[in-house]
Amino acid sequence: MLESALEKMAETILGLDEPSLTMLLEKYKKRMERFEPSKTWEKAVIIFFIINAVRAKNYIFNEQILQKPQAEPEKKPKKKPDLKLVK
Repeated sequence: MLESALEKMAETILGLDEPSLTMLLEKYKKRMERFEPSKTWEKAVIIFFIINAVRAKNYIFNEQILQKPQAEPEKKPKKKPDLKLVK
């Protein structure tokens, strides 16, 4: 049940837009820095790290994509083979 709940949360988070999340980062960072023993503070910490997790995931994903070798373009078949008649 716990794993299922985490997977649902991950699916929801993956659907969020990184630029929109990044705009909220400073807001939650400030809330997190003003410690108070409350649920509001705890939520701010979790949200701050979720935003950073999405950013880190996207960074790693993009780095891996850039490191993959590009597929070589297919060579066009020649009309005549490059063969010579040898006697």
